[in-house]
Amino acid sequence: MGNQTGGLPVGVQIVYSNCMKISVITAVFNRRDTLADAIRSLQAQTHDDFEHVVMDAGSTDGSLELLREISDPRMSLTSEPDDGIYDALNKGMKRASGDVIGLMHSDDVFASPSVLELVAHAFEDSDVDAVYGDLQYVSAKDPDRVIRHWTAGEFSVSKLRRGWMPPHPSLYVRSSVIERWGGYDTSYQIAADYDAILRWFGKGRIRARYVPDVFVKMRVGGESNRSIERILQKSREDYRALKANKVGGPGALLWKNLSKLGQFKFS
Repeated sequence: MGNQTGGLPVGVQIVYSNCMKISVITAVFNRRDTLADAIRSLQAQTHDDFEHVVMDAGSTDGSLELLREISDPRMSLTSEPDDGIYDALNKGMKRASGDVIGLMHSDDVFASPSVLELVAHAFEDSDVDAVYGDLQYVSAKDPDRVIRHWTAGEFSVSKLRRGWMPPHPSLYVRSSVIERWGGYDTSYQIAADYDAILRWFGKGRIRARYVPDVFVKMRVGGESNRSIERILQKSREDYRALKANKVGGPGALLWKNLSKLGQFKFS
């Protein structure tokens, strides 16, 4: 896990400001087994100026009852049909009132209680439009076992053209970025997050700040890699996003996939 100080020298103490409201959006459908961990990791954050916008698609497994049981005044819960996760996230962003918007998937957890503090501190620089950190993929049965460690690294347009992207669950953007450049294109079933990142970082040329800390632990078994058919579909959608945003071509797609190999833990 990261050093919990965002790469600052040992011994340097920061007084964090709680004057920045962060909207955290969760889209959920039948995730009772993992949902409580996600919510409690958010409620444990030391930066407490946040709102939790939860979009439930009509869960029938007890997720709604759980949400109501462990909610606090910062949670806004809506339960209604949607057209998939990206539609739900778009609805959540429209309901969000924060200065900054990020995500917490119902299968994920924050890596530490200080993640939102690190995010808020980075956004104290008014020139920063987006903040992101690192991501760990962990075993669904044993969240302490890291399967893949995604070190995002610094952003550059040249890296974006070679297939680089920040870990989507670790990304926070100012609400003004979404207002100007739009949310998720729901014509993509799997890669709307990649399309949005290419649009924001490429066309939008937003200014991003990398915090070298693990922000999120994600359980393996996501939507995009659950079968060979889905992997192929994601590759097709990734390529369409690259072309639509005029960021890169086949080489970027190839490197985007090959770059993941060094992230896996084989021990």
